[in-house]
Amino acid sequence: MALALALLVALGTSPARAATEILDQVVAIVDDDVIMASELRERLTAVTEGLQARGMEMPPEDELIRETLDRLILESIQLQMGQRVGVRISDAQLDQAVARIAAQNRMNVDQFIARLEQEGESYAAMRENVRREMILQRVQAGNVSQRIQISDQEIDNFLGTEEGKALTQPEYRIVHALLAISPDAPAEEKAAAEAHVEKTLQRIRAGEPFDQVIASSTGKYTFTGGDLGWRRASELPSLFADIAPQLAQGETSDPIESASGIHLVNMNAKRGGEQIVSQTKVRHILIKPSEILTDDQARQKAADLKARIEGGEEFGELAKEYSEDIGSAQEGGDLGWTQKGQMVPEFENAMDSADIGQITDPVRSQFGWHILEVTDRREQDMTDQAIRNKAAEYLHSRKYQEELDAWLRKIRDEAFVDIK
Repeated sequence: MALALALLVALGTSPARAATEILDQVVAIVDDDVIMASELRERLTAVTEGLQARGMEMPPEDELIRETLDRLILESIQLQMGQRVGVRISDAQLDQAVARIAAQNRMNVDQFIARLEQEGESYAAMRENVRREMILQRVQAGNVSQRIQISDQEIDNFLGTEEGKALTQPEYRIVHALLAISPDAPAEEKAAAEAHVEKTLQRIRAGEPFDQVIASSTGKYTFTGGDLGWRRASELPSLFADIAPQLAQGETSDPIESASGIHLVNMNAKRGGEQIVSQTKVRHILIKPSEILTDDQARQKAADLKARIEGGEEFGELAKEYSEDIGSAQEGGDLGWTQKGQMVPEFENAMDSADIGQITDPVRSQFGWHILEVTDRREQDMTDQAIRNKAAEYLHSRKYQEELDAWLRKIRDEAFVDIK
C-alpha cells in the first residue's frame, strides 16, 4: 500500500491533500528516461474517460494507478529502444496515418481537426500520440515478428483442419433483389412480373449499375433485398448457393424463381478462390546519379548502354559491368518474374508498355535511370500460394500476441526501473 499511497499523494488525489500542492515530480526512473506525475495524471484521465465511455466498471483507484504506470514504463522502454535503433516516423507518414483515422470516422482531415477542437482536444497532441503509437508498433513488430517461425508443416496441418478450410474458402459479396409474387397470383400477373424482371436484367447487362436499376423500380414492381455482405460459399442462401460462385465479378444472374417470387443476384465482388496473376520476366541496368555523375550524365550513360545493346553487345554482360543494382547486377540484371505492385510505378509503367525483346529508353525512378528489357510474359496460377500465404498470416497473428506478451515481460525484467 505504500507505493499506492505515495502515487496518490503525487497525483494530488490523497484524502489528506497537503496545503502546498506539488505541481510535478518524478514517479519512476526507467533506464535513461523518467516518468513524471503529470504524464501519469494525463494517462489516468484518458483511461478513466475511455472506461466510462464504454460503460465499464472502474477498478479500484490504486489498482488503476499501478496498471497505468506499468503501461507507461513499458512504453518508455520501447520508445528508448526505438530511439537507439533510429526508428523515425516522418511527417508525411504521420499525415497519412491521421488521414486514415479521419476516414475511419467518415471525415476528411479538416473535419476531423474541427471535431477535435470542438471537443476541447489538441490536434498537435493527438498527432504526437499517433506518432508515439506508430513507433511502438514498429518496435514491437521488429522484435516480435523475428521470434515467430511458421513451418510448412504447420501450414499443412492447419489447412487440413475445419478451421483452416473455413478460413481459406473464397468469399463473395452478393447483392440480392427480389420481386415478390404470390404463388396464387394469376398467370397474367406472373407473366407481367417476369417481363418486368427481364427488362430490368437487360438494362443491367447493357451497363447500368445494378443498385440504381433496382432502386428505380417502384410501385407494383418494387424490388426488395440488398447487400448481403461478405459471405463464404457455405454461408450463402441455399437458393443461389450453386449459382452465385459461378458469376464473374460484376455479373448478374439469370432470373431465379422461388415460392417468394423472382430473384436477381449480382456478384458485387470476390476475394480468395482462383487467382490467376499476370507476370512479367524483366531485366534492367541501373545508373545512379552521384557527386561525380549528374542526373543528365546518368541518363546519357543509360542511353549509350541501350545503343550498345542494340548494336549487338549482350545485355547481361553490360549489366554485370555497369549496373548499380547490387541485387541483380551479377545475375545479368535479371529481376525474375514480377507482378503488379512489386516495382515502383515509373518502372512498372515502362515494363508494361514494352514489347518482349524491346530495350526501353532510359526511365527515371527514385533509384536512378533504368533501361530494361522484357524477356517473357505469362499467366500464373497463384491460388495455392495465396491460400498458403493466408494460412501463414493467420497462424502468425495467432502467435503474435503470445510472443508479444513474453517479449514485453522480458524487456521489463531486463530494464532498470526505480519507482519513487
